[in-house]
Amino acid sequence: MTEVEGKQRVCVTGAGGYLASWVIKFLVSKGYMVHGTVRDPGDMKNAHLTKLENASENLQLFKADLLDYEGLCAATDGCTGVFHVACPVPARSNVPNPEEYYCLGKTVAESEALEYAKSSEFSNITVCPSIIIGPPLQPTMNASSLFLLTLLKGGIESLENKARPVVDVRDVAEALLLAYEKPEAKGRYICTSYVLRMQDLVNKLKSLYPNYNYPKSFTAIEEDVKMSSEKLQNLGWKYRPLDETIVDAVKRYEESGFLSKD
Repeated sequence: MTEVEGKQRVCVTGAGGYLASWVIKFLVSKGYMVHGTVRDPGDMKNAHLTKLENASENLQLFKADLLDYEGLCAATDGCTGVFHVACPVPARSNVPNPEEYYCLGKTVAESEALEYAKSSEFSNITVCPSIIIGPPLQPTMNASSLFLLTLLKGGIESLENKARPVVDVRDVAEALLLAYEKPEAKGRYICTSYVLRMQDLVNKLKSLYPNYNYPKSFTAIEEDVKMSSEKLQNLGWKYRPLDETIVDAVKRYEESGFLSKD
């Protein structure tokens, strides 16, 4: 085990992102020495990382693009483990749908990593979350948070009543740490908490925040979504109540100025 002054050293890719920020917050709070990769350590969108508790002692940011071999080698040098959270996505102008590209990129990366692990001493565990919601730490908006914010701000008149599996961003971060720290963890873990139809989600928002202008109509969509986190729960994982996720997210939107407190 590689340690620095008694601290285990790990790397987190895409450090300034939605999920990675929470992973880093939990790691540094537990005493890990964290190497975080970002495209530009001086960019203000990464400033929230330096304000995390224990970050001044336990966090070092590295300038590294995911396709930059030398930069990644420098960031992972001496690390016991790597939390590979990020995914390279081309500029929006270069691909018609960046979100779909992201999903494809993550799927291909997982497949390649699992295949590589079969013929090497490389230990690989994957945690596969459903749609991630909850309070962001970063000052920018991500796709799933933007959708929830749009529902609250009245930007959608009609909505397909699709079933969507969701999970709190903090619960995903805790799942990643759990899978890393548990010696018995191996293979692939599905990480999801609730399956909600869009009308059920809107009804939940209405019950908590009745004064917003929500979608007026829903198009019936019949499909089943079957996902289970049983394997992850058997490892000791627990998830938060949905109300806590939504309330904490809205509070953060207000604090960040994305949503008016009035």
